[in-house]
Amino acid sequence: MSDVDRPRLEGSVAVRNGRRLSFAEFGVPRGRAIVWMHGTPGARRQVPVEARRFAEDNDLRIIGIDRPGIGSSTPHLYPSIYDWTGDLVELLDVLDIDKLHIIGLSGGGPYALAAGAALPDRVRGVGVLGGVAPTKGPDAISGGLVSLAPYAAPLLSLTRVPLGFVMAQVIRLVRPIAGPIIDGYAAVQPRGDKELLARPEFRAMFLDDLLNGARFQVSAPLADVILFTRPWGFEAADVQVPVLWWHGDADHIIPHAHGVHLASRLPHARFTTIDGESHLGGLGSATEALTQLLELGPRPTIRSSAT
Repeated sequence: MSDVDRPRLEGSVAVRNGRRLSFAEFGVPRGRAIVWMHGTPGARRQVPVEARRFAEDNDLRIIGIDRPGIGSSTPHLYPSIYDWTGDLVELLDVLDIDKLHIIGLSGGGPYALAAGAALPDRVRGVGVLGGVAPTKGPDAISGGLVSLAPYAAPLLSLTRVPLGFVMAQVIRLVRPIAGPIIDGYAAVQPRGDKELLARPEFRAMFLDDLLNGARFQVSAPLADVILFTRPWGFEAADVQVPVLWWHGDADHIIPHAHGVHLASRLPHARFTTIDGESHLGGLGSATEALTQLLELGPRPTIRSSAT
């Protein structure tokens, strides 16, 4: 595995009910804050190397957050995705962050939108890279791999934490061959994801994030699957901050139509199709996404559209 720069700072903070939430920081200590929500699966280091360097060059402070059940974050199942924002507030206060932008990849998209709905006075703008759309409620849409989640959710509700520890043990056992496993996965992916995972810096980042995040537990993605099948606790109409959404038109995991649908229901959203890209395409456009996201102010300044 190629070397990848470690985060500038890693740690955990106390949040509600005696739990802890772990994080990693990249960039400049007192720079403009961007919270980066990892995908499903993923962990706090799932931040592209290009984004890390962009942060250092542009006075930015990127904070990757482990969701409960990955890394050092205490396993926990929120009542809804919206409820996680209570933990976010406590982490932001400890890190002395008042205003922020937030960006979410894939399964991190709903969490980023929840922050926009819950914290309009603090969140200046939301970015979504190939984000998940709801399966319940007025904003729901069917299809895609997420449509299979309701069949697994009842079993995962009973086995989530112990299964997460078993999965961590399995990952620990296969650690010596993790690189070839990633290569095998890439070989059967669409062209866009295959090309991205062939880039040494992206491959190294994914391996580092996976192996570091799964050292102790891997129940966070299982909790995500459960929460995606429930009402999110907020509706698209509640997100009154500006949202920028990027989605590959060849996405084989979360259909492009899902992004178009949800973006059209957000009051202040701009949707961008990434031509020819599949599910991970947004990561390859991370610096462009960050540049545009940072142009958003504390109040909605763009009009809803979808293309």
